[in-house]
Amino acid sequence: MAAVGVASFGPLDLDPRSPRRGTIAATPKPGWSGADVAGAFRALGVPVAVDTDVNGAALAEHRWGAGRGLDVFVYVTVGTGIGGGAVIGGRTLRGAAHPEMGHLRVPRDREADRFPGVCPFHGDCLEGLASGPAMERRWGAPPEALPADHPGWSLEARYLALGLAAVVAVLAPERIAIGGGVTGQPALLPMVREELRRVLGGYLAMPDIVPPALGARAGVLGGVALALDALGVAG
Repeated sequence: MAAVGVASFGPLDLDPRSPRRGTIAATPKPGWSGADVAGAFRALGVPVAVDTDVNGAALAEHRWGAGRGLDVFVYVTVGTGIGGGAVIGGRTLRGAAHPEMGHLRVPRDREADRFPGVCPFHGDCLEGLASGPAMERRWGAPPEALPADHPGWSLEARYLALGLAAVVAVLAPERIAIGGGVTGQPALLPMVREELRRVLGGYLAMPDIVPPALGARAGVLGGVALALDALGVAG
């Protein structure tokens, strides 16, 4: 074994100066807050690269899938939570922490939509309003049980478009790949494209909105991509 790549759910401490690098921060997932996911692999005595699962998936899609050849590419997953990873100039975006696109606060009409949201930290952030659990709590059925003409899909497309508009305004991606279990409804992505174009209002460049080319393999291949990076090997 030459290197290990860890693409983990977050939030993660990714500060290279931190002794807790690779440790999961506060999370609603029971038993995981403070878990040192990278440390378990460092005992192997090989380089260990760690990043979020969505950053890993974004890196894999940029290297081998929907983002190939692009300078700015974003991957968003919509499932039990909502997360987003960005690749800029071939590297995943990190700063003081990593992007948390699912926790963007999106505009909403509180009179028309009184749903409080399901995020235990923010209530009605994007994840709180548009994740799979949010849809199930709101409509009383999981997303896969809702027919294509259910009003929940137009509301879902609206919230996703509002969140993506913020991403477009800040990062100006050339393409956004949207995956995750909620996107299994074929009608959703065309609705998101149409709504995003309307929200952008012709002012900002409309990115391509596509499904991930690697499908469910994006996350696993993200770990491979991270390991290759740790070795300085181009994929």
